[in-house]
Amino acid sequence: MSSLASAFATRLSSSGNCLVVLDEGTWTRHPWPEVHARSENIADWLLNDEVTALGLTGEPTVELIAAILGAFQAGAAVSIAPGPVRGADSGQWAQKTLARFDDMGISHVLSQGAHLERLSIAEGRPLVKELDSVAPVARSTTFVPPEGSAPVAILQGTAGSTGIPRTVELSPDAVLANLRGLNARIGVTPADVGCSWLPLYHDMGLSLLLAGAFGGTDVWQAPTAAFQASPFRWLNWLTESRATITAAPNMAYGLIGKYSRRVTDVDLTDLRFALNGGEPVDCELTQHFADEMARFGFSAGALAPSYGLAESTCAVTVPEPGRGLTADENGHAVLGEAIPGMEVRIEPHDDATAERDAGEIMIRGSSMMSGYRGDAPRDAESWFPTGDLGYFVDGGLVVCGRAKELITVAGRNIFPAEVERVAAAAQGVREGAVVAVGVGERSIRPGVVIVAEFRGSDEAQARADVTQRVASECGVVPSDVILVRPGALPRTSSGKLRRLEVKRSIGDSA
Repeated sequence: MSSLASAFATRLSSSGNCLVVLDEGTWTRHPWPEVHARSENIADWLLNDEVTALGLTGEPTVELIAAILGAFQAGAAVSIAPGPVRGADSGQWAQKTLARFDDMGISHVLSQGAHLERLSIAEGRPLVKELDSVAPVARSTTFVPPEGSAPVAILQGTAGSTGIPRTVELSPDAVLANLRGLNARIGVTPADVGCSWLPLYHDMGLSLLLAGAFGGTDVWQAPTAAFQASPFRWLNWLTESRATITAAPNMAYGLIGKYSRRVTDVDLTDLRFALNGGEPVDCELTQHFADEMARFGFSAGALAPSYGLAESTCAVTVPEPGRGLTADENGHAVLGEAIPGMEVRIEPHDDATAERDAGEIMIRGSSMMSGYRGDAPRDAESWFPTGDLGYFVDGGLVVCGRAKELITVAGRNIFPAEVERVAAAAQGVREGAVVAVGVGERSIRPGVVIVAEFRGSDEAQARADVTQRVASECGVVPSDVILVRPGALPRTSSGKLRRLEVKRSIGDSA
């Protein structure tokens, strides 16, 4: 039995707290010992069928969450796939999902409901089975944990926002180290309550769920689709659960802050840690959230802009609780210090003109991946180049952007996120739906093109407004401003914008 499986078995079998899942608008409580019993039933089935790698897809039900834990108990690697995007061809989604699982070496897939129906009629491997049939509440067999430890606990897909998605292999020890480091930094105790709507196929959503389970807290888990249908329900869930810990990408904080006039009858007094991660942090929008939610008892000190990536299980730097949002002199969010077990350093970048002493962020430590699937195992002591640019200030790490996305114009390095933030303030331009890319780098007149989702009647005025704002605040005149319909910009399954895909689409080589 792996260290990870043993830790969860010990914690959950004796916990007096619950997993609380939202099912068709109703919250249902499941004591953690019940979830653990379900996980052992699933583990018993996995061992009997000699399953070494399990695929999961579906809503975050008690059965699906038990299956994640059951894979740990059986020593099987587990991978969670996103469901179909609204409006997309469900048949193509099913075929691509099974093909992706097959490429990972996954032999069996468990699912439920509409996801199961779509997968069951798709052709090819792996074997698809109904999740409910192997996750009963009552113990029906005698589970005997396997001896030893499996090399891989989680097969985590990378976002693919700047390239081709890859599969990260995470060992049981690495996953356990990250959960311990994250909970130690936050100071998690069984008295805490976590509340999340983040997707479990994404590393941040999965880590928040597992960290709560490992900490023995109550964990309230809602489907991402429920948040997407009505984002302000998040505040109602935080109120009802009396949550002390939550997490969301910058987009969610910005959206709530912008339309805060719609918020009534919520109580955020108990919330002590609100992690902001998964995408660049907009300090102005996040601070606006804190200011507007103060009248509902929210403490600005709860804000916790953080940094992480799939290759490190998830968390890399997280601020101490109570520090709140801080920005450096350039307006970038300070993302805290490395969690216990992790190290961060800055490697000087080739572009000496980058702001401050920005260089490539390098990481290593106990939470690191074993390697990418299909590649040679990585040296555990080696530094991993993240591809992100950043620097240190008092209070921790600052991330400027991606090295591949750095824009150079007239000898100056420009970070896309800064241009995008300024452009998003123009009338009719959708926040979080702006991409700035460099073009003509090989020519004598390189420039910046801005592509933005736009809703309005006067496109000419919007283009002029974007141009004026970017020229004034960023010191560069855009070569072009392209306005597209809402929803047109390409994104990853977790919602991140694909800048390099946008760059290729406008006819300039990456």
